[in-house]
Amino acid sequence: MSPTIDVTTLAEAYAGKSPQDILKLAFDLFGDDLWISFSGAEDVVLLDMAWKLNKNVRVFTLDTGRLHSETYRFIEQVRDHYKIPIQIMTPDPKLLEPLVNEKGLFSFYRDGHGECCGIRKIEPLRRKLATVRAWATGQRRDQSPGTRSQVAVLEIDNAFSTPDNTLYKFNPLAQMTSEEVWTYIRMLEIPFNSLHERGFISIGCEPCTRPVLPNQHEREGRWWWEEATQKECGLHAGNLIAKD
Repeated sequence: MSPTIDVTTLAEAYAGKSPQDILKLAFDLFGDDLWISFSGAEDVVLLDMAWKLNKNVRVFTLDTGRLHSETYRFIEQVRDHYKIPIQIMTPDPKLLEPLVNEKGLFSFYRDGHGECCGIRKIEPLRRKLATVRAWATGQRRDQSPGTRSQVAVLEIDNAFSTPDNTLYKFNPLAQMTSEEVWTYIRMLEIPFNSLHERGFISIGCEPCTRPVLPNQHEREGRWWWEEATQKECGLHAGNLIAKD
């Protein structure tokens, strides 16, 4: 994809198109250089759509070392269901060991989740994205009114681009609702994390995720001890930057 392509114009042109159309654009532009980020319910819908367009779709996930056992089983279910490899990125021990040795395993309850997420999620993601031209995520606008309401279907990922690599980010499910995601999952009988049947909606690391109550927003189950408008771990850091 040439840097001269007007990403804003493309994003506007595809803003009302289906997730499949947006994914087709991504594959047309990047082919096997497009990677799918996988972790939750939205991502398995995204993966299913992408796999139907390209059986060689490339997928990665982040293993923080603190995931629920159900999440690890879910990753294997997906691997077996689609017969595809899933690249698993893990934290750098040189960064992780000093954190847990100096501050213990639950420092985020005192200090906020930024430092822990930075080591367990952001660094492995940055390492991965440094080798990637484009990635697609399962972000939806209704996931978090405070940080994701303006998510574009295509953008330059300024958070993870480098001087040597302009990174393009696709969010094909941006306009989908939670209800539409689950209708897709149920109708097509694709795998999902069994935690969803126990009140978990937005699922992250085990110590930082809890079920939500009726009528609570899904992100209220994440980092519940922190300010609601900052509920991003940094994977989508651009969402915290005010947009005109």
